[in-house]
Amino acid sequence: MTPKSEKNLTHLAMALFWGFLALVAWGELGPGTVGFDVWDKLQHFGAYALLAGLITVALEARRWWLGGLVGLVAFGGGLEILQGMVGRDMSFRDEIANTLGVIAGGSAGWALCAMLRAWVVEVPAGD
Repeated sequence: MTPKSEKNLTHLAMALFWGFLALVAWGELGPGTVGFDVWDKLQHFGAYALLAGLITVALEARRWWLGGLVGLVAFGGGLEILQGMVGRDMSFRDEIANTLGVIAGGSAGWALCAMLRAWVVEVPAGD
């Protein structure tokens, strides 16, 4: 992977991040099911893991990376509070699932960035 293709990957990750962030906000504030549902928690976990992985790759796990992850946790908490204002039930369990998803996705994104950096350094220019 060349530095240029790595930069293209970060731009793609950032574009996907903003699109999925809007989708998550709509999903959490739009009409939906209310109550404890295991599948619901998996959806929260998966959505925030995806968002965290994308923002980590977009920021190349360098500057502002941890701030981006903390921002995602705060974003999820804010959406849970807003749910109470739009006629849906806010749930502390949803925020726990969001936070665990951010941790998992941020870790996976960091590992991917580390592998890409090693690949860029170790692959000879002619390959």
